[in-house]
Amino acid sequence: MTFDPETTTFLIAGPVRIHPRVLRAMSTPSLNHRGEYFHGIVAEIRQLLPVLFGAKGHQVILSGSGTAGLEAVYASLVPKDRRTLVLANGNFGDRGNEIVRRYSPHVTTVTAPWGQPLPIEAVRVELEKGDVGAVCVVHNETSVGLANDLPELAPEVRRAGALFLVDGISAVAGIPVEIDAWGIDAIVAGSQKGLAAPAGLALVHLSERAVSALHPGTFYLDLAAHLKSLEKNDTPWTPAVPLFLALREALVLLKEESLARRLERTHRLASATRAAADALGLELFPDRRYASDTVTAIRNPSGMGDTELRKVLEREYNVLVQGGQGALVGKIFRIGHMGIADWPDLLVTVAALERILGKAGRLSAPGKALAAVVDHMP
Repeated sequence: MTFDPETTTFLIAGPVRIHPRVLRAMSTPSLNHRGEYFHGIVAEIRQLLPVLFGAKGHQVILSGSGTAGLEAVYASLVPKDRRTLVLANGNFGDRGNEIVRRYSPHVTTVTAPWGQPLPIEAVRVELEKGDVGAVCVVHNETSVGLANDLPELAPEVRRAGALFLVDGISAVAGIPVEIDAWGIDAIVAGSQKGLAAPAGLALVHLSERAVSALHPGTFYLDLAAHLKSLEKNDTPWTPAVPLFLALREALVLLKEESLARRLERTHRLASATRAAADALGLELFPDRRYASDTVTAIRNPSGMGDTELRKVLEREYNVLVQGGQGALVGKIFRIGHMGIADWPDLLVTVAALERILGKAGRLSAPGKALAAVVDHMP
């Protein structure tokens, strides 16, 4: 079978499959981004963003990937005169650490091995020194399929009085995020993850305290400038107009479904994927207690790398899943199940995996993994 992007079963860790309504929204003829019509679109987006974040507040739309959103937050909020604590246990935590170090010489990094939970006691020790002004953490580390325990971390950050800056790129609309209850001061969402919009926009939620703490950082990504323009439903620089149109439609779809229902479906799909992996005799990569609901990271069977597994899925079954990053290339594969992913996607993927493992003599109980998925269906 030849890989066909029009009909593929698309379950990578982001970008995710996009609804036809969202795709059609981008086909609108060119618009004047300083005109009344586009300003009305921005106003609609602003009204809909609380549906995505599950909270009201100051929210910014940036033309740029999720990494642009992170740089905007760190450049505008990382303190110059106090330490910033960066927590990392995966590829994106490491990336955040690199960005923060561009904007502050006073950075302490607390790490855990990739796939293992953050060492909260070590974080507490650093916070109790009393000189930490900001804490930066990835909520959902897609590189290893792990969700960090923000409910456990949040009280420690709040007690220290530090700004709580969260990479929520693959968490928002994928796993529960309690922005107000956890005292999150800034969180970044990526358009191409749980929201299921095209890649290329970063969405930032800011607390009142964060807005008061904003300082000049980068020019293009100056959050204060974006907030000021958004008061007039405008943007300081030329926006990615087709992506704004797609964003509006994706937010409408989310509102129609409701955030609670999307989170519930994503959780069911994650539970089914983990059960299927168990039935296939495969091992999860992260500590199971912290396994993500948006992406499941699975160790490759012994002796089977990308060529024998992922590439066969793509070439013979038109199923796309994602491989590992960095030191994990060829060692794990990742099944994304966020956004508008649904049961037919997972059934096709698991059936193909059963077939591949069966042909390789690695399947002890044919049909068991598919049955595990069916058992989790509503």
